[in-house]
Amino acid sequence: MNIINPSFSFNDKIDGTEILKKIEKAARICYKSEDMITDDSAYRLISNIIKREHESVLEHEKITVTIVCDRGISHEIVRHRIASYSQESTRYCNYTDGKFGSELTFIKPCFWNESDERYRIWFEQMEQIEKNYFRIIEMGATPQEARSVLPNSLKTEIVVTMNIREWRHFFKLRCSKAAHPQMREIAINMLEEFKRIIPILFDDIIE
Repeated sequence: MNIINPSFSFNDKIDGTEILKKIEKAARICYKSEDMITDDSAYRLISNIIKREHESVLEHEKITVTIVCDRGISHEIVRHRIASYSQESTRYCNYTDGKFGSELTFIKPCFWNESDERYRIWFEQMEQIEKNYFRIIEMGATPQEARSVLPNSLKTEIVVTMNIREWRHFFKLRCSKAAHPQMREIAINMLEEFKRIIPILFDDIIE
């Protein structure tokens, strides 16, 4: 059995300044002000666009991220409609296979530390689930049948592509204090990295 923390990675090299320039080019079509483009004009224009909530122009650029989280959190992610998803499939992945380390991988719950009795109960349950999953497979069950015993805590990988406007919507919802603690755990870390590498577009979103 393997216990890991959630994580994420960008699928492409992100050039935040180039993203701003592309959005600016699209936005200036609206005003026919292409002649006003300069080396730094995108920063000012897009700041004003966000303040005026003229966010449709942000849909021209997209970002793809691979998120490693538990399956319960992945169910919240896929509720965002304007997006594309590709997710690790428990129907076809046989976790008794060596390429998975012949073990199940679970996401560590962020709300309990390892000295907490509730964590111990969770850990014992994951151990038992792994034993039962392997036993059912050994008895001839297919992965899509055996997955019936798998929990929300099972690690999954999901590739997520959203346009900039939808990423803004995602972070506003999933970084809020009302969001699930495990959703906030991954979303806040993602937002901080988005802010670091992409100017302006996410600066107004509060964690």
